[in-house]
Amino acid sequence: MIAPPSDSSAGAVPGDAVREILTAVGEVVYDWSIADDSIRWGANVLDVLRVSEIGRIATGRAFSGLLDAENLTSRHDAVMNGTEVDAGEGVPYQVQYSLLAGGDSRVRLWIEDMGRWYAGPDGRPLRAHGVLRVINDRHEREQRLAFLSRFDELTGYFNRSHLIATLGDALGLAARTRRPIAFMVVAIDNFGAINGAYGFEVADRIFAAVAHRIKAELREGDAIGRFTGNKLGLILMNCEERDMVAAAERFHAAVRNEVITTEAGSVALTVGIGGVALPRYGRTPVEAMARAQEALHLARQRGSGHFVAHAHSPEIQAERAHNLVLSRELVAALNEKRLRLAFQPVLDTASRRPVFHEVLVRLEDAEGGIAADSEFIAVAERLGLVRLIDYRVLDLALEALAAAPAHHLSVNVSAGTIGDSEWLARLSGAISGKPDLASRLIVEITETAMIAHVEEAARFVALLHDLGCRIAIDDFGAGFSSFRHLRDLGVDIVKIAGAFVENLPRSRDDQVFVRALVDIARNLGMTTVAEWVADEETIAMLRGIGVDMLQGRLVGAPRMDLAGDAPAP
Repeated sequence: MIAPPSDSSAGAVPGDAVREILTAVGEVVYDWSIADDSIRWGANVLDVLRVSEIGRIATGRAFSGLLDAENLTSRHDAVMNGTEVDAGEGVPYQVQYSLLAGGDSRVRLWIEDMGRWYAGPDGRPLRAHGVLRVINDRHEREQRLAFLSRFDELTGYFNRSHLIATLGDALGLAARTRRPIAFMVVAIDNFGAINGAYGFEVADRIFAAVAHRIKAELREGDAIGRFTGNKLGLILMNCEERDMVAAAERFHAAVRNEVITTEAGSVALTVGIGGVALPRYGRTPVEAMARAQEALHLARQRGSGHFVAHAHSPEIQAERAHNLVLSRELVAALNEKRLRLAFQPVLDTASRRPVFHEVLVRLEDAEGGIAADSEFIAVAERLGLVRLIDYRVLDLALEALAAAPAHHLSVNVSAGTIGDSEWLARLSGAISGKPDLASRLIVEITETAMIAHVEEAARFVALLHDLGCRIAIDDFGAGFSSFRHLRDLGVDIVKIAGAFVENLPRSRDDQVFVRALVDIARNLGMTTVAEWVADEETIAMLRGIGVDMLQGRLVGAPRMDLAGDAPAP
């Protein structure tokens, strides 16, 4: 180690110190006399370039003998083959190349060579001097960045951007040569469960193993890449539409026929595959990707281990066009604040007076027409817009509560909102310092959404309770959940799915279910609400069973305001 100079040692750095400093940073100076090809080196050259004797690098020719044959350029090229002219101040150059240290191909040094050459009377290079710097670490970083710009780190195959670019090139080639290709999207079935059971690190290794197995089934010229976090994209060249089935079966067999062994145990897997024939059903990467993913969605609806090829369907095209129009209308309605609330009363079974109102969302179109939530919520969920709708509905419901201090309202939230910290922050900020608002707000979550995220839902319920709100589990029974979840989730209100209510007087099974649920809810201190109440006979039976409240068009249709529905005292 070089000791820092004392205050009294100001001035030039001693020669020995210079040598140590240059060696430490991997640099050495040189002076090359081109006339006789001799090179004078700095005193630290043997240490920096790792050569055994100075004679091995004493001339330009000798030094060139250590250069990697795969180099695209060298110092000699930069100096002797340049096009610039020395105007008296020399000509700068900078070049990178690989040096085999000591002639040993196993020890490779990456060199950055910077200097300036000077011309003789004839204008030709006569002398050059400069600095060599060993840049192995930097070169490795640059190479890694270059690799990651095109390839996925986990699998070693194309990343998404390079896969899409390659797909675009393949489509161009197919158009010019009139040779068909195919694009497939492959997803591991139940990959979310694998993540949960084994952890993300093991799941990543499983994903990579699946990718390697499928890669082994590709032909020369085909391509594979990571399409999304848990999906692979395949480009199959010269692939007729009828050939996709056989190709998909090869990929299925490669994955399912042998378990994948990990440190956490062996895993048996299947994959779902969606494919599209190109350019018949797509002339751009965007069209190809969208249709392959649609096909994958259909394959996964059929169960595990299926393949579906995209096929033209007028019905699907019409639905897609309708969804596109509706999505634009939804975005416009959100921007223009054209979402409206409707209020459906929930009545006390004994008094038939409203206890609270369920908030239902309506979409007002540009002409003033009103669309029910059943016409657009499913599309909003698919397009990822339902979160924004939940935000707007919450804002409107809180405004309605503030304007009607005698009323209580319930708002429905989508599955994604269960873990949405922004929605909770929005609610918390709005009711801060207003305990009356919180106590009059009920948050409804469907049973299927709760059971799909039990632990997250339990935390969500606890946070809402901390804010002073009540929670209802909606459509209970629709997900065929066990009654145990009622205790674990700690909700306040259980809304019995209408499917168990609408035929209650005529169905012994429904009567048994409703009685059991009401008994359990009562013992857990929960209030029960029967949905889809359709006739007086059903109401009488629900009253006899002990259901606390009623909801349905018979006892109260949705209205666009709260006027006329006085709450129960």
